[in-house]
Amino acid sequence: MWAEFKEFLLKANVLALALAFIVGVALASVVTSLVNDIVMPPVGLLLGGVAMQDLFIDLSGQGHRTLAAAKAAGAATVNYGVFVNTAVTFAIVAFVVFLIARSFAKEPAAAPTKACARCTQPIPLAATRCPFCTSELVVGAATGVAGGD
Repeated sequence: MWAEFKEFLLKANVLALALAFIVGVALASVVTSLVNDIVMPPVGLLLGGVAMQDLFIDLSGQGHRTLAAAKAAGAATVNYGVFVNTAVTFAIVAFVVFLIARSFAKEPAAAPTKACARCTQPIPLAATRCPFCTSELVVGAATGVAGGD
């Protein structure tokens, strides 16, 4: 049973998926730190010296001065500063994933072509008629192409 399970893991690339997940979690923590510790403090400074993660709306109407005080009192709050941090973190992670995926995307190999002797448009090597000017092509000619109607 263990050998069968091991074969399943290796066959289904579960190990690669698990490693990718672990690296992804580590990347997410690094990006979260980047957003919270590097990006958002200057943004908060530009907004008047506020810490973005402390921006909230107190729904209780008691006028708590800080998010920590509102949470300690058990007040209902809308934590829009935390949401902004999370949205910025998501955008950065999504962009990094896009860059990684783009770096692994392979361009499809272009089919070998030859130029039509009549219209000079590129056509597949195995073509017997030009799709642009419809001239018949002679296979095996010196240029690979010969004109004719």
